[in-house]
Amino acid sequence: MAAVTLTIGVDVGGTKVAGGVVDDTGRVLAQARRDTPAEDVGKTRDVIIEVVTELATGRPVGAVGIGAAGWIDATRSTVLFAPNLAWRDEPLRAYVSAAVGLPVIVENDANVAAWAEFRYGAARHAEDSMVMFTIGTGVGGGIVLGGELVRGAHGIAAELGHMLTVPDGHQCGCGRLGCIEQYASGNALVRFARAGARQEPQRAAALLGLAGGDAESITGPMVTAAAQGGDPVSCEAFAQIGRWLGTSLADMAQILDPQVLVVGGGVVEAGDLLLGPTRRSYADALAQRGRLPVAEVRPAELGNTAGVIGAADLARRF
Repeated sequence: MAAVTLTIGVDVGGTKVAGGVVDDTGRVLAQARRDTPAEDVGKTRDVIIEVVTELATGRPVGAVGIGAAGWIDATRSTVLFAPNLAWRDEPLRAYVSAAVGLPVIVENDANVAAWAEFRYGAARHAEDSMVMFTIGTGVGGGIVLGGELVRGAHGIAAELGHMLTVPDGHQCGCGRLGCIEQYASGNALVRFARAGARQEPQRAAALLGLAGGDAESITGPMVTAAAQGGDPVSCEAFAQIGRWLGTSLADMAQILDPQVLVVGGGVVEAGDLLLGPTRRSYADALAQRGRLPVAEVRPAELGNTAGVIGAADLARRF
C-alpha cells in the first residue's frame, strides 16, 4: 500500500463518530461527524459507513482506519468487547470494508492516539520509543517500541490504566482493586475534590460556589475552573492525581526506558495544574537513578484529532 497518500481515519466513541481524510504528513484535509447510536450495533456500523462514504466521495482514498474504544483482536478486524458500545465479537473490519469497497483496519482508540503523537505530535522527533498515558474519564495508554506499536499476543497490550497502584485500593471497573485508573483519572480528580470539599468546605469555597454548595454536584470542569482560580482543594485534587500519575510514569521509565513519555486526554488541558505535580512526582521517584538519562514528560499536542490521524496513518501502513 506504499502508493496510498490519502487515507480516512475514524474515531468511534460512546457519544460521537468523528472521521477525517488525512494525508501522509498527518494533515487533516476534510472532516465529518455523527452522533453514536451506542446501544444499536447495526446503526453504529451504518453511521461509520456514512462518515467514510461522505469523506471518500470524490477523493482518491486508499484505506480506512477505525479507532474504537474497546478490545480489538490481534488481526485488527474484530471488536472483542467495547464497554461503552454494544459491540461483542463484532467483525467490524469485514462489514465496513464490504460496504465501502476499501481496505479497513480496526485498532484500539488509545493505541491510535498514541501512534499519532509518536508520528506527528509530542514524540515526533523520537525515532524509537514512546509511552503515552491518556487521562480522561478513565486512564488509557499506548506503547511504541522499536518504532512499532506494541499490541501484544492477543492485540490488547498497553492497558496502562489497569496497572496495580494501591494494593486493596478502590474498586476498578475492570474487577481489580487499586488500578491507576482509580487514582489518576478524571473520575479520581472529582472524587478527591468532593472529599476535600466535604472535609474542608471553607478551603473549597470557590469550588462549592460553582457546584451550588453541594459537594456531590462537583464535576471535572468545575474542579479545573476552581483550580485555575487558586481554589486550594481543587489544586490539591490535581496534585493528588499528578502524584499517582508521576509514579506510574516512573515505572514505565524503569521498565521500558522510552525516549519520550506523553500525557494526553482531556484532563491534560489543565496544563501545569496536572503536569507540574506529575513531573515533580516523576523526578522524585527516579531520584536514585542519578546521572542516568530518563525520558522527558511532555503533554500531547494533537488533541481531539489524534484518534483520526493515528487511525488513518495505521491504515496507510497496514
